Amino acid sequence: MANGEIFGFLGPSGAGKTTTQAILTGLLQLQKGIVSVAGYDIKNISRKMFNKIGMSFEQSNVYSKMTAKENLSFYSKLFDVETRDPMELIELVGLKGKENIKTGEFSKGMTHRLTFARSMINNPSMWFLDEPTTGLDPAIAADIKDIIKERNKKGVTVFLTTHNMYIADELCNRVGFIVDGVIKLIDSPKKLKLQYGKKLVEVEYVQDGNVKKETFSTIMQEDKDLLNQIIADKEILTMHTKEATLEEIFIKVTGRGLV
Repeated sequence: MANGEIFGFLGPSGAGKTTTQAILTGLLQLQKGIVSVAGYDIKNISRKMFNKIGMSFEQSNVYSKMTAKENLSFYSKLFDVETRDPMELIELVGLKGKENIKTGEFSKGMTHRLTFARSMINNPSMWFLDEPTTGLDPAIAADIKDIIKERNKKGVTVFLTTHNMYIADELCNRVGFIVDGVIKLIDSPKKLKLQYGKKLVEVEYVQDGNVKKETFSTIMQEDKDLLNQIIADKEILTMHTKEATLEEIFIKVTGRGLV
């Protein structure tokens, strides 16, 4: 991974995404090979490495008898670096007013947001996110994505594990497809769409008072001439390229779906 990029690690359930992330964060022992995270050899983990990385896993693990604020305050004491204000993070993820409630009373979505907030407590330069928007309503999920984008703009490198291709397409500079523990492909979403997508344009226009929809090739000269004529003579309602989605590309490359 390059410094400052958002790398999407994509695959169906059971592909090895969470296991890989657990190895990268030192939760599982590396059996073979060489792995370096934030400049540290994962086989000889240093306490200093944990000062530089943040982790937010799909299975939220907070102390249910502590309040939200107590959870973050306790976690901040595990680091040897300056940490962020718990209340700042609580407000950032939309939990303001819930800081003094014991997390055992939280919904799954609230607990997930608190776990996400906790992963930022030490201002990590390397950020591991496992399904960060799972179980969240669309508005909260949009806020979480905005936070990820903002942290990335400040130079934070993000390793994003997900099976949600739409989130990966929106956030990631590059993606890797994994199936049964094997990485099948690594590239940028844009390059993958150009490589695997069909070069077509779908146009919806008005003709004689009726709405018509046609698809034209952007390669065949006859289609290009017809498209130019329609643009010049007709009222265009919609026009867009019919590019392949990441999910369609994933299925084509791996022969597997995302369930």
